[in-house]
Amino acid sequence: MPYKHNADRRHHIAKTKFRISNWPEYEAGLRRRGSLTLWMTPEALAGWRAPRRKTRGGQPRYSDLAIETALTLGCVFGMRLRQTEGLMNSVFDLMGLDIPVPDHTTLSRRAQKWKPPARRNRPLPDGPLHVLVDSTGLKMYGAGQWREEKHGARSRRKWRKLHLAVDANNGEIIAHKLTDQNTDDPSQVEPWLSQIDGGIDQFTADGAYDGKPTYRSVLQHSATASVVIPPRSTAVESGDTGPPGQRDKHIATIAKDGRLKWQAATGYGKRALIETAIGRYKTSIGRRLRARSFAAQQVEVAIGCAVLNRMLACGRPDSVRCQVRQT
Repeated sequence: MPYKHNADRRHHIAKTKFRISNWPEYEAGLRRRGSLTLWMTPEALAGWRAPRRKTRGGQPRYSDLAIETALTLGCVFGMRLRQTEGLMNSVFDLMGLDIPVPDHTTLSRRAQKWKPPARRNRPLPDGPLHVLVDSTGLKMYGAGQWREEKHGARSRRKWRKLHLAVDANNGEIIAHKLTDQNTDDPSQVEPWLSQIDGGIDQFTADGAYDGKPTYRSVLQHSATASVVIPPRSTAVESGDTGPPGQRDKHIATIAKDGRLKWQAATGYGKRALIETAIGRYKTSIGRRLRARSFAAQQVEVAIGCAVLNRMLACGRPDSVRCQVRQT
């Protein structure tokens, strides 16, 4: 019989509830995320114009800082390049600043060549990182469902795959990579790790990353890292001579105790935080890429990740699990 007919005789598991312990600070941080307050430091004004180069060719008018500022504002407010140009003109007029604003054509051209500044070493006050990784798809500009229903011809929709690595302690995006839709997930583990300066204590991913290449890449980066990846249901031990590796131990533990106990023992449940980060990106930045060229799309993703980290720094909830009363 369907389960709904036996609802009164089933064992009901109470839903886990959480309470935010720092609500005043978190509420103030949420308000800061929507603040329109902008300011220009003397260093930013001094570095707004591009330095004069001594090589042959035309002289650039705007520095990388000016291009980054314009693209960041457009990403935060979800505007196209022309609207971004108009926003910056109006803001500078209100601030009484007599500085030029990059036009939309310049922004489109420079966005394909802009390089993010050199990353700074992240402070690790609590020790090595617990890295969570996953990937998601982002739509590209092209024909939509209306065209398919109108004309009946199904077009080959293309999309990009966004690979993210998140710090489980604070939810910050510490590495990212944008690839085409045919790129598999394990092949991007090594490019991710090259963006992480600190040591890794635990590397957690879903079953799509299962395999020796992932374990090898992680252990080459941090020899003492704990790799937590659920093996496939048909996985068997490698049978190599010598002490068993981490993957063989996972297979043996799951065969002995089951997957639920293995997940609780290894802390695999924290992988839900990477799903939260992906949902945050698609909600705040968008599910579709605005740029059309692949180079500009990579810049768009890099700026989007930086914007999310800044928003998260404004305020982050400190959730505490509430005790469920037994009835």
